[in-house]
Amino acid sequence: MPKRQTPKKNKKPKKPQPSKKAANVANLTQPEICKLEFKVGQITKVWIHPNADKLYCEEIECGEEKPRQISSGLRPFYTLEEMEGRRLLVVSNLKTKKLAGIPSQGMVLCAANDTNDQVEFIEPPAEAPLGEIITFTDLPPPEPFSGAQVEKKKVFQACVEGMRTTKDGEAAWEGHLFMTSKGVCRSRTIKDGAMR
Repeated sequence: MPKRQTPKKNKKPKKPQPSKKAANVANLTQPEICKLEFKVGQITKVWIHPNADKLYCEEIECGEEKPRQISSGLRPFYTLEEMEGRRLLVVSNLKTKKLAGIPSQGMVLCAANDTNDQVEFIEPPAEAPLGEIITFTDLPPPEPFSGAQVEKKKVFQACVEGMRTTKDGEAAWEGHLFMTSKGVCRSRTIKDGAMR
């Protein structure tokens, strides 16, 4: 006896789901510096790192939900008073790492002279809004990698050699200036110095 066939229900076609991987694909062809994210920040609180002689701990406002906590080896170069309220650039897409036991959510960008006995913040113009992402002259808008991608591909290390201040103290990567909507970022006195 033949089996009775049950009528097939009309299934609604499934909507194609956007691939999570596709949304996360990094732009590998962009210049190395555009894989990093530099934000305008301001130190709102600073204290001496309890476990390290050369480190400060800073709370830095970057226009995000809450301030970032970052540890920096700047005690030989700045007093607590000089750190407080400073406007600077934060490398904001690095993986959080513990420095002497305390998590550090990024790093601050500085310039140094040839003998490394003078170190200064790279500073944005005073009018640049907190949280603004730095762009670079004559380069496409940055498409920052994730912290894991930056670490895996050693992006920061790849950029360091090309990062220097100009003869006028302006921050640059291979000659492309670090820009905000209010102008170029710079070191106060270090000219033709390495940035890190």
